[in-house]
Amino acid sequence: MQILSTEALGNALTALPDNPRIVISGNAAIPHDAIPVIDRALERYIIHALNASAGAAPVREGVTAETCFVGSGMRKHPGLAYVPARLSLVPQLFKGPLPPDAVVIHCAPARDGQLSLGIECNILPAAIEACRARSGRIIAVINDQMPYTYGDAQVPVNQVDLAIEVSTALPEVPPAVPDDSSNRIGELVAARVPNGATLQAGIGAIPDATIAQLRNHTGLRIWTETFSDGVLALERLGAMDASNPLTTSFMMGTRDLYDWLDGNPRVRMMRTERTNDPALIALQRSMTSINTALEIDLFGQANASRINARIYSGFGGQTDFIVGALHSPGGQAFMAMRSWHPKANVSTIVPLVDEPVTSFQQSAVVTENGVAELWGYTQQAQARHLIRDAAHPDVREELWEEARELGLA
Repeated sequence: MQILSTEALGNALTALPDNPRIVISGNAAIPHDAIPVIDRALERYIIHALNASAGAAPVREGVTAETCFVGSGMRKHPGLAYVPARLSLVPQLFKGPLPPDAVVIHCAPARDGQLSLGIECNILPAAIEACRARSGRIIAVINDQMPYTYGDAQVPVNQVDLAIEVSTALPEVPPAVPDDSSNRIGELVAARVPNGATLQAGIGAIPDATIAQLRNHTGLRIWTETFSDGVLALERLGAMDASNPLTTSFMMGTRDLYDWLDGNPRVRMMRTERTNDPALIALQRSMTSINTALEIDLFGQANASRINARIYSGFGGQTDFIVGALHSPGGQAFMAMRSWHPKANVSTIVPLVDEPVTSFQQSAVVTENGVAELWGYTQQAQARHLIRDAAHPDVREELWEEARELGLA
């Protein structure tokens, strides 16, 4: 590993092939110190990141913002190239249609000859392997403020070609402040979660509210794509199974979470193709998946990806975890969502989704109005439960009329 100045790194980048594909750390680990260096050095390039925040992909001609999960930093990018893929399958793309010419990792300083990917393991181990297999460049942004994590996050120093050293605070994502609806949904989901269950939950007001409602549970386990400060709170309260590691692929949270992570063997970082493998998910004890959607229809089909046909996010890991959870003994897959979308001022339960379907066949849909049981019921009963138990009262009459038109009532 050769440590360079940013100027020398820029010179080295010019040796990449024309319009190279550069995979970078995503989510809260975007290597922002390297982005301007890349942009100055290369006239044309493809930058690939999951859930990229602002600044990850400069907006100008010649820059392609490529991703399998669209974040706020790419959502309106004129050069957006969205590649649909379940998150568990993204690593396979690097071996085939999306070969990387360089990988830029944002990592913690080395300990015992190994760097650490810190809060973002995810697709990076697979990207590194695919890039090295074709003699591409592995570049590290070594940040002394990145927590050191273990498992698949560890990268031998000799696998890195070039590096720059920085000291940059990580973006913090404080827990969302739940409103009354979020708290009610959290209560309803938590009441269905048994002691000893294994949890997967995303980040946001409803997942945060659900995690908070589990504070009186015992023996809980974590097998998830990501977790935040809510899981740390459960750990401190003694709600977690101390004999089982907290398994995740990336994290976003506050400095308190990052400080707790640093050098903590309690947390096992794992590459995406393992955390999101439905077969491995199915092996977890009472696997409980908690996801959300933009809308769900009377057939139980969920759209969590698109608004007016325009990509908003992507499949993510929703399909991976729903399938895995339903194959786990005692497993459950919840779709937790408000019954009314406050910004769009529309019902989130609709007669029939007119966008591409993200997922379907959940155990139940949970809104602030109640729990609509889906699994094991006829399509007519599913529709009845959705209208009666989960839909907003203002649209129930209309939904009944639509259900009759669809042959569901």
